[in-house]
Amino acid sequence: MQTLQLFWLHLHMLLFVCLCIDPLSGFNATAAKANVGIILDLDGAVGKICKTCISMAIEDFYSNRDYNTMIELHFRDSRGDVVTAASAAIDLLKNNQVMAIIGPQRSIEADFVIDIGDKVEVPIISTATSPSVSLKDSSYFIRSAWCSSSQVKAIAAIVKKFGWREVVFVYEDSTYGSGLVSYLTVDLLKSNAVVSQQSVISSDATEDQIRQELSKLMKMRTRVFMVHMLPGLASRFFKVAKAAGMMGKGYVWLIADVLTSLLDSMEPQTMEAMQGVLGVKAYIPESVKLINFEKRWRKRFHMENPEMDRTELNIFGLWAYDSITVLAEAIERAGVTSPQFNRSVDGANLTDFEAIGTSLAGPSLVGWIRNHTSRGLSGDFNISNGQLQPSAFKIVNVNGGKEISIGFWTQQCGISRELKPYDRQDNCSTDKENLDPIVWPGKENIVPKGWEISVNGEKFRVGVPAKIGFNEFLEVEKNEETGVVHAKGFSIDVFEKVWENIPYNLPIEYVSLGREYGSYDEIIQNLHEKDLDAFVGDATVTASRTEYADFTFPYSESGIAIVVPIKPNGRKNAWIFMKPLTTGLWLTVGAFFVYTGFVIWVLEHRVNKAFRGPPNQQVGMIFWFSFSTLVFAQREKVMSNLTRFVVIVWVFVVLVLTSSYTANLTSMLTVDQLQPKINNVNDLIKNGEFVGYQIGSFVRKFFTNNGILESASLKNYTNVDEFHEALSKGSRKGGVGAIVDELPYIRLLLSKYCNKYTMIGPIYPTSGLGFAFPKGSPLVFDVSQEILRLKEDKDLMVRITKKWLGDEKDCPNANGALSTSQRLNLDSFKGLFLIAGVSSTLALAIFVSHFLYENRYLLESTAPVKEKLLGLARIFSREKDESLSSKETRSPDHGAGVVSAAASPATSIPCEQDQEGMFSQDEGFSTVEISANQPPVETNS
Repeated sequence: MQTLQLFWLHLHMLLFVCLCIDPLSGFNATAAKANVGIILDLDGAVGKICKTCISMAIEDFYSNRDYNTMIELHFRDSRGDVVTAASAAIDLLKNNQVMAIIGPQRSIEADFVIDIGDKVEVPIISTATSPSVSLKDSSYFIRSAWCSSSQVKAIAAIVKKFGWREVVFVYEDSTYGSGLVSYLTVDLLKSNAVVSQQSVISSDATEDQIRQELSKLMKMRTRVFMVHMLPGLASRFFKVAKAAGMMGKGYVWLIADVLTSLLDSMEPQTMEAMQGVLGVKAYIPESVKLINFEKRWRKRFHMENPEMDRTELNIFGLWAYDSITVLAEAIERAGVTSPQFNRSVDGANLTDFEAIGTSLAGPSLVGWIRNHTSRGLSGDFNISNGQLQPSAFKIVNVNGGKEISIGFWTQQCGISRELKPYDRQDNCSTDKENLDPIVWPGKENIVPKGWEISVNGEKFRVGVPAKIGFNEFLEVEKNEETGVVHAKGFSIDVFEKVWENIPYNLPIEYVSLGREYGSYDEIIQNLHEKDLDAFVGDATVTASRTEYADFTFPYSESGIAIVVPIKPNGRKNAWIFMKPLTTGLWLTVGAFFVYTGFVIWVLEHRVNKAFRGPPNQQVGMIFWFSFSTLVFAQREKVMSNLTRFVVIVWVFVVLVLTSSYTANLTSMLTVDQLQPKINNVNDLIKNGEFVGYQIGSFVRKFFTNNGILESASLKNYTNVDEFHEALSKGSRKGGVGAIVDELPYIRLLLSKYCNKYTMIGPIYPTSGLGFAFPKGSPLVFDVSQEILRLKEDKDLMVRITKKWLGDEKDCPNANGALSTSQRLNLDSFKGLFLIAGVSSTLALAIFVSHFLYENRYLLESTAPVKEKLLGLARIFSREKDESLSSKETRSPDHGAGVVSAAASPATSIPCEQDQEGMFSQDEGFSTVEISANQPPVETNS
């Protein structure tokens, strides 16, 4: 009985709700109706998922809140057809006067509907992901999904992480598929990889057509494939690929969103065929709200679509939910106008667009939606400039028939194993293994190389030039019976040692390239046409050659040097004792000897008898004293402290000079003096010398194109012995005055004729010798890496070099370092002479100042300048009386204010006053007494 009462109670409540509630729009029957059109492919899983999500979003939005408007949904089925989608849009606008349209899903359908929306000014909110559907061409298009181009950086980061150099792009022949081509090419180039091939497959391709396309891909050496297809075509494609054996060991398959986001909807057989595939998809942050919604959605969806028991909620359903929520909020703010459309033309014979008119609410709606930020079920729902902005991508690995998350990618942190909160830069993971373990195709755990070096068991064909001369670098021999080519030499040893460490395990087949193949430039330009996998030899890396081939890192020294003959031994020169010092230094030393001697004479002349006497004796003393310090033979005692100061500094200078001179002269007399006959290129040009170079070398073009040497002065030779013969003859006898070539060849020449030639500067920079590979070959990176390792292994590289090119240690000239002692120049002793000059000058200045101060009364007198100078000279020439100069005595006749001339020689004036008050010269000396209280009184001798 109680159960029956409860049943009737619930029935009455249900009837009440049905009378008052519109189940599609909300609970307020008086709210203004806002018609919204929904165009979906209701035959597909995504369309059905989005329909359920949109319906639930409307119910959730209008429950438990006040509102003035209420969306009324009008669903239309596009059936995956462009015309049907466009017709549905016109029908919704004309008959339902919808304020906005959500959909269609496919990019090619959206293109037409967007044009219609622009004409009637109605917002079109679509999840079309292809970048070919441009926002620039429409003011009323709002992309409510992440654009496909946003995922390309994540894909490029994966390619870069695993070191793959080439990628084959396989895509669906549609607007959706081709829209990613240009973006993928650019971002892969930034990651040092290229799209080596594009494979286009029709959307309705049969298994046979797919098999034909895959057979072409199997013949390529690239094993990294990027697939961009919708699930229907992708399912057929991967099944055929597995049957063709292309889902096995060594292959790499990458898939892009949307396909990755719809893996849940793929049938088990397809997921099994996709074992080992890597994909990227939009990351959905977990939340309590999302978990609760997913539970409700699963019940609702399975109730509406009982036949689709494996279908799971995906990102497109969540974007649809958030999009309709944002639209409902925008309509609530904009309101519903009446009439909803403005028709500028009235009449009976109108086109569909003229009959529809333009939306009155469209401009305000689109303005609010095109820049909107909120937090939805899908995470941060940030629409900027009409496009939903991406955040983080999840990286998944198909393993065991299901997708497994192995890491994430963000713009701030790149690839990481875990996604940190807020994704700040300082939260980026530093873990080297920043992805969880990956199971690759064929259930392999080792990262595939991504490039198959041999297809169908072919050998690796290496072209080697049949070189004439300089066989130390490369020598080719061909067995006429078997046709097998054998190669040896420095370049071959380096290449084979590098090849041993590259994990391809493929035998090499050398191909001899004789004269009929042309020069090195011609061989490199036609590398692809000659069906060669590499060109190994002593080929120089130049800018022009890199236009046709990719070169490895140089395995030899780089630079062009000049070799010239050495002059005969310099020890036979009778004037060799003058060579330790340059002429400038000799003159400076002599000048300082004279100057120092003069300073010492000035300081000692008045107080030291050894520095007095006849003029010729005094001049001799000036030279004798300073020059005797060379052997420290001076015997004269000095009296003045200033002199002692000058002598100490000068003896130190002499000590340094004599030591340096002795050391340099000893070196010149005991060591061979190897001087080049020519010091630089200017000497070659000035002397009209001929210059030799190796035949076929790019050196000729280098010197002539850069204007360093004229072609008329160049002669070519084929080997080291011809170089030696030409240098021995010299330009005057039909040879050359110098040889120009790259450093490896110069080292070889000097190692054989060490004591005859040497290098002179400058060394012109070049890129060195390298191995050439066809353009785009991923082997370039691996070989370059091994070359660097080989060069870092000094012992091994030295052994190879010594085996073929000789030991540089046996010839110091191989490094351009001559066994010679350089002449000492003035620059080496500037500081020393500065100290000596300042010391002597300072002492002289102090002496002169003191002397003038002692004779200040003479300077203050009214005598002519000439008479003053003569007076000072006479005073300086006299021997100084230390007893009189040490004190001043007072005159008893004049009291304290009178100074006696006898007490101070500074007051003795050797002159007498004439009638005009001027001084005239006399034979004797006058004694002048100067009172402090009266003018000077003259006295006669």
